[in-house]
Amino acid sequence: MKNIYTFGGQFGKRNWTVYDLLNHKGKSKLTQVTADSLDEAVAAESAGIDMLSVDDCDVEIVRAGAPHTFITGVTLLTDHVTNDEILRAAFKCMELGADAVYTCASLNVVEMLANRDIPVMGHLGLVPRISTYIGGLRAFGKTAEEGIDLFSQVCRLEDAGAFAVELEVSAEEVVAEINKRTKLLTTSIGAGSGADVTFLFTKDLCGQNEKAPRHVKEYGNLRRLEQQIKDERLTCLKAFDKEAKDGRFPSAEYSVKMPAEELEKFMEKMDS
Repeated sequence: MKNIYTFGGQFGKRNWTVYDLLNHKGKSKLTQVTADSLDEAVAAESAGIDMLSVDDCDVEIVRAGAPHTFITGVTLLTDHVTNDEILRAAFKCMELGADAVYTCASLNVVEMLANRDIPVMGHLGLVPRISTYIGGLRAFGKTAEEGIDLFSQVCRLEDAGAFAVELEVSAEEVVAEINKRTKLLTTSIGAGSGADVTFLFTKDLCGQNEKAPRHVKEYGNLRRLEQQIKDERLTCLKAFDKEAKDGRFPSAEYSVKMPAEELEKFMEKMDS
């Protein structure tokens, strides 16, 4: 564990710092998942997950559940539009305990954040929210031309001051080769095993979504358990409704009885 201070001046201990992550490049593989609740945060840290990707609105609660895990706060395009809004959101993330900030905004935004000493992760390959520019939700980098284009984008991101890049649904051979030629910490989500970090969404890998993306391996079936909980909740509510309406609940065992002598005094006073 490394001792750190947050941008907000809070002391903490972290499994990884930006410095350590960059110096670890090319060594053993690391893992990253998402977290949007206290329970997911606690589970991820307990499981030994190296890094967490967290929407900026959830950073505070996730930090409480995973006090030592490296957190990248995600600033979404539609939540923060202007450069000033993005900068303020990034500083807020860092104040609340994030260790880095993710953005899929333009290179000038990356440079702006990096110039303020905020560690920045970019996003290349298939970027779902701007997928219209590559013809929709599809793999990127399956041709030599696209592979070179992806490498060029990574170089520009590095020059803009980013420390890391998320590469999504891109050809694994291309990502593996790029990883050898960039100083950026590379994260793969559906982009093979050649990156520094392997990333999946927690709800996907736990089997909570009805239709997981092709690149997802489900390691469990929480969807089935969640349905069981929904069914059991409905059963309980129906049973309560029926018993309460036909007078079977509350029965004597769930009610408070007044002692007979006190009841007699009570009735006398009421009648008087």
